Amino acid sequence: MRLGKWLLGEGSFYAAVITLVTFAAFPFYWMLITTFKTDADLYNLKSNPYWFNASPTLEHLHYLFQETLFLQWLWNTAIIGVCVVAITLVVALPAGYSLARMSGRGGESLGIGIFLTYLVPPTLLFLPLSRVISALGLQDSLWSLVLVYPTFTIPFCTWLFMGFFKSIPREIEEAAIVDGCSVVGAFLKTVLPLSVPGILTVVIFAFTLTMQEFVYALTFISSSDQKPVTLGVATDLVRGDIFYWGELMAAALIASVPVAIAYNLFLDRFISGITGGAVK
Repeated sequence: MRLGKWLLGEGSFYAAVITLVTFAAFPFYWMLITTFKTDADLYNLKSNPYWFNASPTLEHLHYLFQETLFLQWLWNTAIIGVCVVAITLVVALPAGYSLARMSGRGGESLGIGIFLTYLVPPTLLFLPLSRVISALGLQDSLWSLVLVYPTFTIPFCTWLFMGFFKSIPREIEEAAIVDGCSVVGAFLKTVLPLSVPGILTVVIFAFTLTMQEFVYALTFISSSDQKPVTLGVATDLVRGDIFYWGELMAAALIASVPVAIAYNLFLDRFISGITGGAVK
């Protein structure tokens, strides 16, 4: 009887794991096979959509790399992401620490207020922000996105930092100050090294937010050589009612796999940073 229950429990567990893994991996599998399928195989409704019914082809990859500015889009995305992450860390790190160390309920209320600004939809903000971009002469430039993207990464990352710093005991800083450190020195020598999981979490979130943003990029960028990858793929590979499905899936796969690998490589630190604010 116990053996039957054990087998049932183990079977249910592995069935749930297999279902979850299949659900998570299927989009990548679909992008992979679509990348290497011929157009005739893709559009033939009688073909098995889950496997190759004809010999694989590299024509979609050739078109993507030779006939589009895909590499330039990736490079633009990397520049925007690195700059936005740097700006976000410079602003959100001291802001989150200050709010976490504020006495009373003022810091918490202010932190919630800052986070609420992150929830304002871009559809309400792109019009006033476009006036700012026009006044600064940054139209049709990737630097316009470097200026605009911190408006939603900084509030969210400040809130993340605030929760994480609350989980670090004040006694560590007080001991460092007693030993002769200044407040800034105590922060740099004691709090900052303990904040690596939180910093890594913020870096991943900020970079991912910049990669997936579309409305601001569509509003401020029109030249193909200035587009980030999300905008370039969506606008240059969809022409009217013609969808370049092989090229679209190839671009999505190439852009998403590095991010997925980064999440998996730093999964432990990432989870530690996410849950750190819940530990009191």
